[in-house]
Amino acid sequence: MRVSFVGMVERLAPAALRARLSRFAAIADNIVTGRDDRAVAQRMALTAFTIRVLSAVIAYVSQVLLARWMGDFEYGVYVVVWVGAVIIGGLACLGIQTAVVRFVPEYAARNELALLRGILIGSRVHGLATATLIGAIGLVGVFLFRDQIAGYYVMPLYLAAICIPMLAIGEIQDGLARGFNWADLALWPTFIIRPVLIIAFTFAALEMGAVPDATTAMTTAILATYLTSLLQMGALAYRTRKVVAPGVRHYRSFTWIAVAFPIFLVEGFFNLLTNVDILIVGQLRAPEEVAVYFATVKTLALVHFVYFAVRAATMQRFSQYYASGDRVRFEATVRDSLHWTFWPSVVAVLVLLACGRFLLSMFGASFVSGFPLIFIFAAGLLVRAAIGPAESILTMAGEQRICAAVYAGTFLVNLILNYTLIPHFGLEGAAIATSLALCLETLAVYLAVRWRLKLRCSILHVLGPRGTIRLAPRPESPS
Repeated sequence: MRVSFVGMVERLAPAALRARLSRFAAIADNIVTGRDDRAVAQRMALTAFTIRVLSAVIAYVSQVLLARWMGDFEYGVYVVVWVGAVIIGGLACLGIQTAVVRFVPEYAARNELALLRGILIGSRVHGLATATLIGAIGLVGVFLFRDQIAGYYVMPLYLAAICIPMLAIGEIQDGLARGFNWADLALWPTFIIRPVLIIAFTFAALEMGAVPDATTAMTTAILATYLTSLLQMGALAYRTRKVVAPGVRHYRSFTWIAVAFPIFLVEGFFNLLTNVDILIVGQLRAPEEVAVYFATVKTLALVHFVYFAVRAATMQRFSQYYASGDRVRFEATVRDSLHWTFWPSVVAVLVLLACGRFLLSMFGASFVSGFPLIFIFAAGLLVRAAIGPAESILTMAGEQRICAAVYAGTFLVNLILNYTLIPHFGLEGAAIATSLALCLETLAVYLAVRWRLKLRCSILHVLGPRGTIRLAPRPESPS
């Protein structure tokens, strides 16, 4: 038995509104129970966005508590180290975490179960090996250069290196779950369970007499990350046994690496592009200013979550439809992704502009000084939302090298702008640099999609009843 929104409207709505409301109720019924590809994508996007909004609340509360428990200085130290660890954990996968989103639906659609079994195991072995090596290099590097590092960063950096392997495994398992359309398994561990565990473990540590500093916070982050990744691993094994029968495994390591490496460049430069400002602020400004800047960035997370939710819901669809040459459904998915990204982003920005001062005050009185930054960031985020998850279209269509080149160029511009503007304008300079880099990235990605796929991937091109986007004929061997 299921709830029917159409039935509820027919029973409860006034007669004058019944016909109009029934159309929206029918759309809601299709999203909740429909089995066609569009309904599945909508349901996954809605699930992803709901989880991310819930995670935003949890993450926001946890960051507020950490800031109040630790104080501006120690919280700023923790922010720089944790953000660096998360970036390196993603980079340590060398792109395999996104490549699996492309290969899993391809192998499933072609019934190539041996390869599907192989990538389920091989992707994680690859990620664990590379991340462990990178973590070991990090430990050695901190030891050798500890005299050149500010003393309050040394121990947290040691702990961050230990955390990297499980951060990488979590990234890959998120990608595997998205490849199977398991939005809950892809998102709950990283965005709900891990932050809850971090705050619970930190509270327990402080209650037992631990010092409220960055070292304590990083220790609890290690425990939370390892436990979360292991629980996710068990859940993923349980679900995959139901849809992938046991059997022979085939490995195409060179093919996977060949596809993953350009994606690694894309993901790597994208992560650096979106986080380099925090790292440079940490280098050039005091930890207290880092804390204010990071709190402002976390306040803007709701806008980022819209993009992330749509990207999580559509990446595997782009791969599936492009690989099969289904132009109609590919173009329809692009149109949907543009609408689903842009309009909710506009609403989210308006909400944050109205409530941002109050939200920042929750961190402490000194954090309200970051409110003007929200206006600067909002401009760049709305420009970026206008092209939706366009870089995912390039990646899933085999054009990851071009996407990597775009991000590399934008990252260098962002780097130059941050180092140029922060010394003169402080935190406002970092926000301006990041927003300008987002605008440049938006233009470059749009032009790349237009050039390679002949696709008009912009909200401006889909405001009509049918939209005007068109997909170029698929090359026989996309690279």
